[in-house]
Amino acid sequence: MDELTGLIPEKKPNHIAIIMDGNGRWAKNRGLPRLSGHRAGTENLRRTIRAFVEFGIPYLTIYAFSTENWERPSDEVEGLMHILEEVLDSELAELHQEGVRLKHIGRLERLEKGLREKVQQSVELTENNKRLTLCIAWNYGGRDEINCAIKQIIKDGVSPDDVTDKLVSSYLFTAGIPDPDLIIRTSGEMRISNFLIWQSSYAEWYVTPTLWPDFDREELLKALISYSNRDRRYGKISVCGEDVEKNAQ
Repeated sequence: MDELTGLIPEKKPNHIAIIMDGNGRWAKNRGLPRLSGHRAGTENLRRTIRAFVEFGIPYLTIYAFSTENWERPSDEVEGLMHILEEVLDSELAELHQEGVRLKHIGRLERLEKGLREKVQQSVELTENNKRLTLCIAWNYGGRDEINCAIKQIIKDGVSPDDVTDKLVSSYLFTAGIPDPDLIIRTSGEMRISNFLIWQSSYAEWYVTPTLWPDFDREELLKALISYSNRDRRYGKISVCGEDVEKNAQ
């Protein structure tokens, strides 16, 4: 056991994805506008990244803006775009210095040209960093991702007989990124919200009632401990079950 955290080192997840839910409720509970909650959530992301580095988790994917979020009030959508731009302007240099590789998953087409270019430049600047890969799901939807993959597979003239799980994965926005081992959803909601539908087929889930701006290092540690005590079977019989069966023979 790891003396510092109480975790089993060999059972730490390689990739964690987070549905950062509860910013609006956090703001409402304090009598603040929703955008104040989104800003608080953005501030919390900085702390979360530090915790990931501390615990040695090499991949983090955050669900920042979905394909359905465009249906929110225009002032909230516009505010979220400004927050994204502010984060890139203020945090990129430090993230790069800390060895964080940024990767965008989703579509950039709907972003204004200037913001789209900033995202692309951030990805290019940090592409060789290796300490932590931070995948930002912005204008992302799981169904849209699969639709895009199918269309491109057809355009490339791939024979039906050549379609495999590995091939489909190579056409997704997350190509080259390992599937998540653990998905965390804050705020207590029990739904996947069109997030990483293909990639999460055998991910473990951890749902906490804690709202995202309040999700801190200790909350992450609880999730990691929960994960490390699970028996991932991938549809097979557990190792413990196999041992019992062998002993019975």
